[in-house]
Amino acid sequence: MAKFFRGAPALWPVMALMLNALVWGVSWWPFRQLQSQGLHPLWSTSLIYLLSLACLLAVRPGALRAFAGQPLLWLLMVAAGLTNVGFNWAVTVGDVVRVVLLFYLMPAWTVLLAWPLLGEKPTAVALARLALALAGVFTVLNAGAGGWPVPREAADWLALLGGFSFALTNILLRKLQHAPAEARIAAMFGGGALMALAAGLLGVAQGIVNLPPPPSMDWAGVAIGLGLAFLVGNVALQYGAARLSAHTTALVMLSEVIFASASSVALGAAELTPRTWVGGALILAAAAWSAWPERTAPTPAPSAQNRT
Repeated sequence: MAKFFRGAPALWPVMALMLNALVWGVSWWPFRQLQSQGLHPLWSTSLIYLLSLACLLAVRPGALRAFAGQPLLWLLMVAAGLTNVGFNWAVTVGDVVRVVLLFYLMPAWTVLLAWPLLGEKPTAVALARLALALAGVFTVLNAGAGGWPVPREAADWLALLGGFSFALTNILLRKLQHAPAEARIAAMFGGGALMALAAGLLGVAQGIVNLPPPPSMDWAGVAIGLGLAFLVGNVALQYGAARLSAHTTALVMLSEVIFASASSVALGAAELTPRTWVGGALILAAAAWSAWPERTAPTPAPSAQNRT
């Protein structure tokens, strides 16, 4: 057995990344369970990341010191927070497969954001990937009967917001690659807690979000379990991403779509229409293409390995 593992050095990192993808791919179910007990996904997200931040600060009490000299950490906090607000809310109220596919438009957003923020002018290949991804999105969103392929539900907009914010998060992580790792993680955990809390309070003021229910073991146990799952998933992500190339990491993380699709269809939370199949294939092809190593000199950019 030991000989087998020594002969397959990439096995454990790949399994770790698949564990992270599994956690995110099935996270829609506990979020919906919490909502059924009166806890909106915004409150759930805020609570989960508040607990995660507390655990981080208990181990690394100086994680926040770098914020004074790294203003971009505050922007990272906002971007990472909006990623969680968009994705977690969307998978709770929308068709799970549709939401995950729209979220994975992220590589297309990266092409557009990398030019002004990193000075990376898109190549012809990058523009081709962008066109392929947009074709997939238009196919998924097309309502037929001559309707325009635009988001028609709140979940669609939230998924697109989450994917855009995720792309911005990854670009900011590139710009902050020399900042302490614990500071970057603290920014992402803190952003998840604070942005979800702010969005929840705004939603209460607008009458679209209910106040959280009184503390109860009925939902507290699920929330704590989900928080622990995210912590384990994040540790697995850090372990796997540190031992595999960014391209391999991005490809393995696409397994999240499989986990989300299989679980949601099995439990009746999604519908796989022919249009979804075709559009999803185009979006995933663009995402896989963006993760494939190019013939030119490789860049250190991660494309799908830094979501909290």
